[in-house]
Amino acid sequence: MNEIESLVQEYEKVAGLPWEKTVAGPQRVWFAVYDPGQERRLRLRLDEFEVATKTVGHNWKLVDITDTFAVWMANHDYREAYFEQPSDMDLALKDYLSYVIELVSTELTSQDVDENTVVAILGVGSLFGLVRVSEVIENVVSKIRGRLLVFFPGQRDGSNYRLLDARDGWNYLAVPISAEKGK
Repeated sequence: MNEIESLVQEYEKVAGLPWEKTVAGPQRVWFAVYDPGQERRLRLRLDEFEVATKTVGHNWKLVDITDTFAVWMANHDYREAYFEQPSDMDLALKDYLSYVIELVSTELTSQDVDENTVVAILGVGSLFGLVRVSEVIENVVSKIRGRLLVFFPGQRDGSNYRLLDARDGWNYLAVPISAEKGK
């Protein structure tokens, strides 16, 4: 059994547990942690996560943020100037962070999402070097009705998460889901 097959199985176990309705936002976040080299395999098997979710009696909604930077930049008034002077992007990246937060918040609060829905975010690796995943999560937790599943290409050591195995990580109390039991 490969890593993604094991991850699907572990995910189904977690999703199948009773959902406490009174838990705080940060406790409604699940991180499906996998090796970054498995990204393509995970994307090919996304439907298995949806099937697992529905098998245990919950609804599923996928939000792919992979292309958000390209979409945001294509619509930005100063995009040509940023390409000429990339060092000027720092201020604009705060706007990009707001854009991603708004997009995820809108999906979390849409009419087709209720307290029985898993909203899954795919593509957080595309945020690397632009904005912090932690800032996105921290700004949307209050809007989670059911559960928020974050497909996280990286590693976890205790409650410290490292996106794309970077040195810089952050400490977060999400429910970890890993192909390796006990990790």
